[in-house]
Amino acid sequence: MTNMTTDQLVKEIKRKQSFLCIGLDVDLNIIPERLLKEEDPIFAFNKAIIDATHQLCVAYKPNTAFYEAYGIKGWQALEKTIDYLNENYPEIFTIADAKRGDIGNTSTMYAKAFFEDLAFDSVTVAPYMGKDSVEPFLAFKNKHTILLALTSNQGAFDFQTKTVENQELYKQVLETSKTWNNSENLMYVVGATKAEYLAEIREIIPDSFLLVPGVGAQGGNLQDVCKYGMNDSVGLLINSSRGIIYASKGNNFALAAANKAAELQKEMKAILG
Repeated sequence: MTNMTTDQLVKEIKRKQSFLCIGLDVDLNIIPERLLKEEDPIFAFNKAIIDATHQLCVAYKPNTAFYEAYGIKGWQALEKTIDYLNENYPEIFTIADAKRGDIGNTSTMYAKAFFEDLAFDSVTVAPYMGKDSVEPFLAFKNKHTILLALTSNQGAFDFQTKTVENQELYKQVLETSKTWNNSENLMYVVGATKAEYLAEIREIIPDSFLLVPGVGAQGGNLQDVCKYGMNDSVGLLINSSRGIIYASKGNNFALAAANKAAELQKEMKAILG
């Protein structure tokens, strides 16, 4: 089931009582030292984290920069990680956090890289170049394009919240994206540190899934995000990366990650009631 529909994702959320996404951002300077002796330390780390946490989350999100930084070996580790997930835990939704975006045939090639070669369910895409940079991603059946809408970083205020023709730019991104071909394949990134914006965002895109980074290490609040952002089918994937995967630097790192993930899952279960 490497082509996962939103219906299947909603089913998994209900089954696991969780809408947690775990970010696999592997930094060789931080992972337990003993793993550095492994043939592929990045994959060894990811495999241990995945095996310990897969029951508690519905999605994994490797940020590709953390793999590209290590050259060909890093890319191979990413490939091994996604193959391992697709073979062993096909019910998990996979996100390539690559923030790509370019026009025409270049976007098609980016999409092929992540959807066909690596068989991810989704990829994050930057909207700045507009329609013809995003539609090539949307053309892939049963694959999801996660558009950057309102991000959790400080620089988000440089452009995204600026008013252009009486409307904030991020709202124009949301409105315009709904007119694109196959827009039903869109999801959106909305930072958890912008929880108060979620009510207005939901007015524009009531039914779409939102990928929400920033809960945990960046200080976002899960209760607020759910209060303003949840819809009838939950419609949220809450991402935590560092807060979970680096819960411990000792040999018990996988167990510590599972404990951290379990804390969030327990909170989510209570919210889902």
